[in-house]
Amino acid sequence: MARFGFQNLNVYQDSKNLVLECYRLTKQFPDGERYALVQQMNRAAISIPSNIVEGYSRASAKEKSHFLNIAYGSLMELVCQFEIACALGYVPSEQCDAFMRRAHDLAVRISNFRAHVERGR
Repeated sequence: MARFGFQNLNVYQDSKNLVLECYRLTKQFPDGERYALVQQMNRAAISIPSNIVEGYSRASAKEKSHFLNIAYGSLMELVCQFEIACALGYVPSEQCDAFMRRAHDLAVRISNFRAHVERGR
């Protein structure tokens, strides 16, 4: 299978893995949340790698940085929603902690990648 350059980025791989984890966890939410919190969380999660990839494909550092900012914002949206889901008891506390650690690590990676892009390297 052919690979694209973005598929080699660690920040992309981490964001894609976070999406998969989000989907696995939200499958266990109550049926009443299927079209509310679950849909919001999954949409925010998918936005993260999608915007990383879109930024990667842009020519200018300004455009790349813009899409990385959107990816970061989507990650923060997901963190907020996940925090609410944890408070409602939809996710066991140890899984909440693990997800939040992964989200924090990804936030650092996105920030570092954005700084790298803005430096022009």
